Amino acid sequence: MDILQEKTTRRLLKAILFLFLLNLLLNLGSTWQQTRQTRELLLTQSRAIASSLLGSGIPEEDIAKALTSTTATPEGIRLLAKLGLHEDTILQFFPAFPTCKASFLPSILTPFLIFTLLFATLLHYLSLQNKLYLQAAETISAYTAGTFDTLLPQTETGTVYRLFGTINHMAAALKAGQEAERQTKEFLKTTISDISHQLKTPLAALSMYNEILLEEPDHPDTVRIFAQKSEASIQRMKSLILSLLKIARLDTGSITFQKTLSPLPELLQAALEPLSFRLIPEKKQILLPEDPMGDIYCDPDWTKEALGNLLKNALDHTKEGALITLKTEQSPLETRIHISDNGPGIPPSHLHHIFKRFYRSPDSQSSGTGLGLPLAKAIAEGQQGTLTVQSPPGSGATFTLTLPKPNIHSTATYLTKP
Repeated sequence: MDILQEKTTRRLLKAILFLFLLNLLLNLGSTWQQTRQTRELLLTQSRAIASSLLGSGIPEEDIAKALTSTTATPEGIRLLAKLGLHEDTILQFFPAFPTCKASFLPSILTPFLIFTLLFATLLHYLSLQNKLYLQAAETISAYTAGTFDTLLPQTETGTVYRLFGTINHMAAALKAGQEAERQTKEFLKTTISDISHQLKTPLAALSMYNEILLEEPDHPDTVRIFAQKSEASIQRMKSLILSLLKIARLDTGSITFQKTLSPLPELLQAALEPLSFRLIPEKKQILLPEDPMGDIYCDPDWTKEALGNLLKNALDHTKEGALITLKTEQSPLETRIHISDNGPGIPPSHLHHIFKRFYRSPDSQSSGTGLGLPLAKAIAEGQQGTLTVQSPPGSGATFTLTLPKPNIHSTATYLTKP
């Protein structure tokens, strides 16, 4: 029975059982004492009667017959009535009562003692339960106020403590929800602040360009130059907003990655294609692996964007004539893609900051938004992968994107060209 699992209930039942056994022993003792005293009373009374009759000269045979007789005659009843001994006579008027009245005291005190002990036991039990319930009420009130410093006791077994355990789990869920809500508010606050800060510059530039265009309607060359600058600012704002929205969706977990087995050569080529127009004007080269065989388990669209951001970062931070190399590695557990450049590298003091949003090296000449690397890292980690960087001083930088392979129990689909 579940009720017997509670220690306080077991103690109460043990106390009641003990009091019952004590009462039984006291009653048996009292009954034995009364029986012994009654026997002595009857024996004393019979001796007194026999002695009185012998003193009056009554033959022994008649006395023995009188003492052993169990039949009452009308004459005997009338005689005793004349002496004042009948059914309505008060007990203390019987000749033998003064010698046995003390035997009634245990019979009176025993039930009172047992009742007192039982009442005290129940009162103690109810007091402990009331204290426990008051403590639980205070703790639950604290939960409703958003304070989760104290948990309900779970040191024992039983229905009440099982209920306390359920409430503690509920409190943990409420605390987690409260923390998630706080983080969400902080995230929204930070995101809005970042967006506001990053949009100030291109918006101010657009406002200035628009004023110039309005003031120079008769100068086509000026209009064309500042229209191009306006277009560049618009594209920067568009890129900034789209990147921020993507990072926000990744941070809030609102994106579900559709992971498939994708051919590795096609994925690398798709990531490179949007940037190929920069290679000839900037006199730079991107070398793909000669024979990148195998597949990669990933969401192809998001992984292509992560690789594109890494390649763009390499192009933005290298000088004319730079060489960017892609290498791939396959192991039973993961696929690794290395993107290396022969640029100036990343100073050691900056390595721990490059994945922060909007971070740009003070000596950087790039016009990027500072969101490409954070977005690539978020995409990698969203697929249970990693993005790391190595940059020996003056020896360029190597970014490594690592994605795990599906285990043997997972179901992976194979993506092919239509």
